[in-house]
Amino acid sequence: MGRLADLDAVTIDAMGTLIRLRSPVTRLAALGGVSEQAARRGFEAEVAYYVPRATEGRDEASLADLRDRCTAVFNEAAGAHLTRDEFMSAIVFEPEPGALETVRRLRALGLALCVVSNWDCGLPEHLERLGIDLPVVTSAGAGAAKPDPRPFRVALERLQVEPARALHVGDAPEDEQGARAAGMRFAPAPLESVL
Repeated sequence: MGRLADLDAVTIDAMGTLIRLRSPVTRLAALGGVSEQAARRGFEAEVAYYVPRATEGRDEASLADLRDRCTAVFNEAAGAHLTRDEFMSAIVFEPEPGALETVRRLRALGLALCVVSNWDCGLPEHLERLGIDLPVVTSAGAGAAKPDPRPFRVALERLQVEPARALHVGDAPEDEQGARAAGMRFAPAPLESVL
């Protein structure tokens, strides 16, 4: 608890820190009528396409377009013919072990919390499905992806917290680089390690 005593806020990365993806391969194979190997190949191609383009999903229309393109990438690589809705139905997240309890404990300590993640504008919807009620700053909303400090600065402004009194918890080098560039402290995932 020592490192939390002089903090007012904790920001949390989403993927790999707060939530994780259930493997969609078996479901994508069944939906697409293809082998699991083909579905895995398609999903890997889709991830490689999506990650550098997450900031393009800024609103409902641009998110729909991004998801259409991601589905097309999957279909081409897997030899499938899924619709966007079919593809997205296989993308299911779950909380990282211990994450929800840690969020509750951090709130009980009076800390302001916010998710800061390289993601499109659909992240709040995924979190709501899991019962995670936190403010969210995405790279799409901030107009820049971590390690750029802009997403962190947007979160700090929203929380009305000075950078030196905030800690970011994440699982990737861009989390640490971006947080430090914004003047924040950093702790590596898992989230419960900050307690």
